Amino acid sequence: MPKKTTDYLQRILNARVYDVAHESALDHARNLSRRLHNKVLLKREDQQPVFSFKLRGAYNKMSRLSDEERARGVICASAGNHAQGVALSAHRLGCRAVIVMPSTTPKVKVDAVRAFGGASVDIVLSGDSYSDAYAAALQLQQKQDLSFVHPFDDPDVIAGQGTIGMEILRQHQAPIHAVFCAIGGGGLVSGVAAYIKAVRPEIKVIGVQTVDSDAMLRSVRAGRRIELTDVGLFADGTAVKKVGEETFRLTRELVDDFVVVSTDEVCAALKDMFEDTRSVLEPSGAMAVAALKQYAAAHKLKGETLVAITCGANMNFDRLRFVAERAEVGEAREALFAVSIPERPGSFRKLCALLGTRAVTEFNYRLGDPQQAHVFVGVGVAGRDDARRIDHALQRAGYPTLDLTDDELAKQHVRHLVGGRGPHGARAPHERLLRFDFPERPGALMRFLEQLKPDWNISLFHYRNQGGDAGHVLVGIQVPPADDQRFAQFLGALGYSHVEETANPLVALFL
Repeated sequence: MPKKTTDYLQRILNARVYDVAHESALDHARNLSRRLHNKVLLKREDQQPVFSFKLRGAYNKMSRLSDEERARGVICASAGNHAQGVALSAHRLGCRAVIVMPSTTPKVKVDAVRAFGGASVDIVLSGDSYSDAYAAALQLQQKQDLSFVHPFDDPDVIAGQGTIGMEILRQHQAPIHAVFCAIGGGGLVSGVAAYIKAVRPEIKVIGVQTVDSDAMLRSVRAGRRIELTDVGLFADGTAVKKVGEETFRLTRELVDDFVVVSTDEVCAALKDMFEDTRSVLEPSGAMAVAALKQYAAAHKLKGETLVAITCGANMNFDRLRFVAERAEVGEAREALFAVSIPERPGSFRKLCALLGTRAVTEFNYRLGDPQQAHVFVGVGVAGRDDARRIDHALQRAGYPTLDLTDDELAKQHVRHLVGGRGPHGARAPHERLLRFDFPERPGALMRFLEQLKPDWNISLFHYRNQGGDAGHVLVGIQVPPADDQRFAQFLGALGYSHVEETANPLVALFL
């Protein structure tokens, strides 16, 4: 290990990374800069050949092994991105690599390791987290006499990652207020901080962790390395139970501050990056952006230059549906409420009138209690204060309301379960069920409600904004048989595309 922190400057300057990596762009995030009133720069490590920064440290380490060590082969443990760096490096250097990955690693990363390494790479899946895979890798190392390529707790790996800091300062020689780095085991933040603090110590280096994988922050606060019992797996690239010994030392000495981000904030940052760059990052890759936004707001920064290292883009496609669901809440652009209203015709319309011109993003309701209706509603808002104003307005109108915006049960499960059978398990009398395509624009719902006859009761309503041109809405309406002709006239005048589902067998089974 280097005797002094300053020794890393020389290591970084002499690091061998450009045989496999390239100097990534430092892009101006124009939309985000405009919104935050600061200049936001993105260090695009997501554009490396393995779609993450990890190949820098892996190649620097492996290129410095002796010929004898490389001939025996190498082994690593990784949540995915380091594995790809080792696989590509092994292929380039012509050595065998055994790669141990958690069984929870996204398939896109496992497939990428195979593609980069080819026949020279053996993949072993073991455990639920990086720490589990690490323990399995140590056992295999002893059995097969392999050289271990640590993903973060190694001076050569740290120095390889430190070349990112070197590039940032070369690419932007004007003042920088802060650089934000995601932290898993600490290799990235240690290397970046080692270079920046040696060359331009006035620049703040901010470490970023998620609320459910904050081993480094807890360790720094405790003054010793803390091992977490469990870690969250949404940001799987930073899901580390125990940080490295050397990375802990460097982080404790060099990192100025820490920001902890939530899953919703990361999802919002993923959306921000797509809107600014048309790129899809992985959750860990967007953590620095989420922290930058939180930090700028908390410190009321204006006119500063802030750099976020977008450190990875190995996103599992299936996760995008979850990200889209949570991004608006993470940006404080959607609020969720449970509202109780009287079970009588017209109450639904009155509730919508109280919401004003705000976009309704979700409406879930099923007739149950004959006296009181419970509605799950999502509303587009302009921030937390706007959500509080809606809450107060509903309460003043006499509608008991619960703000569910920060309720995980509501966001993960209840929103999908609202509904079911009518009162006492039976269909509501004279209920007709229709699927509508509402124009996805303000006022479409109110137009529907205003044209609906006041003596027709809505017995079911289900809608969720999915980002398309049309809103897909399922509506149950109690229409007496004598009103069939009037109902047909209503549908014709409304002009919304629709399909009647009253006779669908699913209705009898579930609704």
